[in-house]
Amino acid sequence: MIYDVIIIGAGPAGLSAGIYAARSRLNTLIIEKGVDGGQIATTADVENYPASIPNETGPSLVARMVEQALNFGAKKVSDEVVEVDFSHKIKLVKGKNAEYKSKTVIIATGAVPRLIGCPGERELTGRGVSYCATCDGPFFQDLEVYVVGGGDAAVEEAIYLTKFAKKVTIIHRRDELRAAKSIQEKAFANPKIDFIWDSVVTEIKGENMLQSFVIKNLKTNEEREIFPDEEDGAFGLFVYIGNIPSTNIFKDIIQMDRGYIITNDKMETNIPGVYAAGDNRVKTLRQVVTAAADGAIAAVQAEKYIEENF
Repeated sequence: MIYDVIIIGAGPAGLSAGIYAARSRLNTLIIEKGVDGGQIATTADVENYPASIPNETGPSLVARMVEQALNFGAKKVSDEVVEVDFSHKIKLVKGKNAEYKSKTVIIATGAVPRLIGCPGERELTGRGVSYCATCDGPFFQDLEVYVVGGGDAAVEEAIYLTKFAKKVTIIHRRDELRAAKSIQEKAFANPKIDFIWDSVVTEIKGENMLQSFVIKNLKTNEEREIFPDEEDGAFGLFVYIGNIPSTNIFKDIIQMDRGYIITNDKMETNIPGVYAAGDNRVKTLRQVVTAAADGAIAAVQAEKYIEENF
């Protein structure tokens, strides 16, 4: 079978593309190797997606997206894509379980945050440990938060978090920030921001929620445990040490910038009939709403491509 559209990835970008493509009566296949939803699958609360319902969670939002795509006629398989061949008019997508052919392909493989890699991090993600200030900042109103990292993103997000938190402390492994000087100046001038230098987080502790974490000074090897303010009883740890786009299998095939796929505003890559949508492409804001928009645009452009070329 030759599909009209193959979508690699069932996060918000891929599911949005699936909804638009299937609704346009395109023969649509969504391939997902893991849990539907991507990063949002681990999000306990979703407050900033338009018209999300009260007490919306990442899984509940994704479940409705999946149902909507399937109701319009999209097909979905569980498989891991290991190789692609985009050199012909009909694109070939090879999975561990099967091979798939399509007139167009939408790459919606997303990105994953770079982890600290210390004990307790995975267990407490979404329970006080976060990788998205825009998503989770409002949950820490009038609480203390800590930000791990020293680059542009870390310092910018620390500044953003001062809108909610009563105090923000940046933990950086060096004795100076790597962020642009203009961003550093804003941080140093903000009375809510403090710094812990030459230090890394070595362990994160808590039962069902973040209760403390351990930092180690890289110059003295001294370790100390940080707890929330006694009156607050809770605090947050935001990790900004980079993201890793899930694009390895497209290396040397699709044009990229530091692993992120380059597209134009139509989500077109350098290969005709191949599109990218969501967190795996070069963009300024990586949120559910922008991923969904990318997916919609990619699907509409794929439909136009098919009309003009088949």
